[in-house]
Amino acid sequence: MTTHETYISRCLQIAKNGLGSTRPNPMVGAVIVYNNSIIGEGFTSEYGDNHAEVNAINAVKDKTLLAKSTLYVTLEPCSHYGKTPPCSDLIVFHNIPNVVIGCVDDNPEVAGKGIAKLKDSGCKVTVGILEAECRKHHQRFFTFHNEKRPYIILKWAETANGFIAPLKKDEQKPVWITNPYSRQLVHKWRTEEQAILVGTNTVIEDNPTLTVRDWSGENPIRVVLDNTLKLSKDYKIFNNDAETLVLSAKLKAESVMLDNSLQVKKGLNLNIEFIDFNFKSSVAKQICDILYDKNINSIIIEGGAKTLQTFIDENLWDEARVFVGNSEFKEGIKAPNLNGKLISEYRILNDTLKIYRP
Repeated sequence: MTTHETYISRCLQIAKNGLGSTRPNPMVGAVIVYNNSIIGEGFTSEYGDNHAEVNAINAVKDKTLLAKSTLYVTLEPCSHYGKTPPCSDLIVFHNIPNVVIGCVDDNPEVAGKGIAKLKDSGCKVTVGILEAECRKHHQRFFTFHNEKRPYIILKWAETANGFIAPLKKDEQKPVWITNPYSRQLVHKWRTEEQAILVGTNTVIEDNPTLTVRDWSGENPIRVVLDNTLKLSKDYKIFNNDAETLVLSAKLKAESVMLDNSLQVKKGLNLNIEFIDFNFKSSVAKQICDILYDKNINSIIIEGGAKTLQTFIDENLWDEARVFVGNSEFKEGIKAPNLNGKLISEYRILNDTLKIYRP
């Protein structure tokens, strides 16, 4: 590994500290090196706060060393005003002479403009160090800007004989296929993604909260498909623990009021938003368009089988995380039919976790 690769690798390592908190911004990592030693490093703060380059520069105690240092960063420094000033301006202000970048920013607001600004100031810029690794690290961000949709993770658990759920249940709660450690991992994943989606039947059968309880972190935005507004206000998914989007074809112009509905006026409940939806055409594509408009850059699709299969059939997914337990159902609902490439496989006690890509 070259010197540049070593420091970009460190940038990638610390960038992961921002997973789940920087969204919709990318989780960038930056280090500043003087005389072959790291004198400052930082990662992107929570959305609306400092970017990685700012935190790295702020971490340098002796600012006079910046004019003799090299800044390493996973993603091209921004060149536009957003929630914060451009990072490229700060780099120029401190006369940092060398900048090494993992990959170019695909965001049209940046897309080479930050590099051009640095070069125009006399800075020596090196681009493309561990580029593949950096692009993979920023896959949520790149998918959002290039595909105009969120990064989509499909997730389900199936029995050893291929069922995702039993045909009949005695209680309105999940029938666990996996062990507690696998379920804790799922809660960790929820903190890492911006939204989570289920269909009507999953809510009716399992009454889930779709929040984070077995891990520390922020609850994802809950997205519920409810074509005819059959879900009552008593389901846990409509509690105040997280923002909830309800996609429905049965919305009135002024309100949504059915005998068994949530019975709340549109726009008056800050925790629940109702969105008109057409269930007769390209369901997954419509969902992606809605989430893109709401600046949501990643989502976990948790089911059920019909909802998951919809995304598979429309070829709108980036990763599938499939748990296989060692129990069996005599009869049940078949797991989705996934035509993907098995990338990796892990054992979690008696469970197997399989990761697929399209």
